[in-house]
Amino acid sequence: MVGPLLGPGYLLLRDAVSTPRSYLTGSALGLGDSAPRAVPQDALLAAVSPLVDGGLMVKAILVLALWAAGYGAAVLVRELSRAPLAAQLVAVTVALWNPYVAERLLQGHWSLLAGYAALPWTALTAYRLRGSSQTRRPNRETLGVWAALAGCFAAAGLTPTGALLAGITAAVTVRRRQLPGTLALLVAASAPWLTATLLSGAGAEPSDPAGIPAFAARAEPGLGTLGSLAGLGGIWNADAVPDSRTTPLGFLATFLLLGIVVSGIRAVATAETGGRESLRVRRALLALAAAAVVLPALAATGLGMEAMEWLVVNVPGAGLLRDTQKYVALAVPAYALCAAAGCGALASLFRRTTTAATKSTETNATTLAATAFIAFLVLPLFDLAWGVGGEMRAVHYPPGWRHVAERIDAPGDVAVLPAGMFRRFPYSGRAAVLDPAPRMLPNDVLQTGELPVRGRTVSGEGTRAREVEKLLLQGGSAQDLSRLGVEWILVERTTPGPLGESKTTLAQLEPVYADNDLALYRVPGHDPTVAVQRHRWLAITAHLLWAVLLIGGPAVAVAARRLSRIEHRPSAVEN
Repeated sequence: MVGPLLGPGYLLLRDAVSTPRSYLTGSALGLGDSAPRAVPQDALLAAVSPLVDGGLMVKAILVLALWAAGYGAAVLVRELSRAPLAAQLVAVTVALWNPYVAERLLQGHWSLLAGYAALPWTALTAYRLRGSSQTRRPNRETLGVWAALAGCFAAAGLTPTGALLAGITAAVTVRRRQLPGTLALLVAASAPWLTATLLSGAGAEPSDPAGIPAFAARAEPGLGTLGSLAGLGGIWNADAVPDSRTTPLGFLATFLLLGIVVSGIRAVATAETGGRESLRVRRALLALAAAAVVLPALAATGLGMEAMEWLVVNVPGAGLLRDTQKYVALAVPAYALCAAAGCGALASLFRRTTTAATKSTETNATTLAATAFIAFLVLPLFDLAWGVGGEMRAVHYPPGWRHVAERIDAPGDVAVLPAGMFRRFPYSGRAAVLDPAPRMLPNDVLQTGELPVRGRTVSGEGTRAREVEKLLLQGGSAQDLSRLGVEWILVERTTPGPLGESKTTLAQLEPVYADNDLALYRVPGHDPTVAVQRHRWLAITAHLLWAVLLIGGPAVAVAARRLSRIEHRPSAVEN
């Protein structure tokens, strides 16, 4: 699935921007003008990239997330449904080979897929937590399960949306009396973006209501909005869709996926396999899956969009909900359980056609059913293979980026030309990509947050950035730039975009570096004290708390599980 990325180079595709080195700027900590949507992922890469190449880190996280999503689905169906290996492989395929993963890969949401990968593990941990409470297991083991839940929240919390996905999954599957502890862990794991929102004040600004229709779930050909979402598709960006989804194969893939899921719903909802706690968790996941499909479909209707517009205007931070198709990920754990159970149902049908019922016959029937299901899932979406049809590929940045970063040797914000946040470089492919400057340069890069979507522009939160951009396009003075805290101007020469009368402004500045791709200017008379970020240490402390949960949670969980096994191991006398 990510084969073309495994060679040298960097992921640069729509919203995905990986760079050799990034820096712990105020924006990376979420303290800029815009809402902290890339927190703590940017801070993590900034902290690690001086030691490990940032592009390699992004590739490793992406591969690990995809592996964890598949393996988590297998473990979930094994523990909750006692599914055999063949059925587990069907669950793996459902979790990995689906339109949601394909579309989010094409949109560049590699960090969201980390939150997606945490969902089966979160459901599994909630099931274990219910069991530890019911059977009154030793405190050490219960502590280990809580630590595992903290690790799930931290891994999912690489982005704010991922934290919400994991939090919702846990909230519907744990016991009521475990909800306070669950919410406390979720808040702790979400500390980086919650703290950044409070300190920067960006989250207090209402989001542009134009983002609701722009980011609403999209109906795919022949499916309608509800059918597209039920088939785990329907992303708002029609360009971030595999080619097969634009043909009758998209309808066929959805029909087969839903047929596989429906074949196992009865078993998941009624089978006593695994005990009452397993049944309750499975039923909760089924209800969550239904809500995850129906509610985004309702949000794409006229009345639903009106309700969402009211929400984002009147509720701070509600802009996180505008891309409603993201939340279809909540259906995947239940889909995996149903597909595994459906594999067993189809195997039973195969066994009825044979005259002799032996253990070998049962195994062969399960294997045959699993093979059929996996083929039905993979073949209609064949272009998910090899980087979603080669769209995901490694790119190489020109050396000018490194030279520009080395020349920026004083504090002060960086403004970038041409105007806008998206670029089309000769080396970046056909799709418009986010400007890599904010992650390439050691100082904060001003960005308006404005997003061109479906022929309209959704306003962002960067008020000062808009003022600076307007000043540049009107050919404003260097003194005005300095007053706004700008010390550097970067011109990206190989991408189209509006330049306005910026030549008038650039003529007043000091040239620092220039090549065929980039040109860097310095604003004379800048006061460096303007660029000092307040509350920096509070934001760093919140990120450290998240890192402790990310690393310490799984470590404590594994240690507690091993110690518990040692304690329960029969002694030689007992044997």
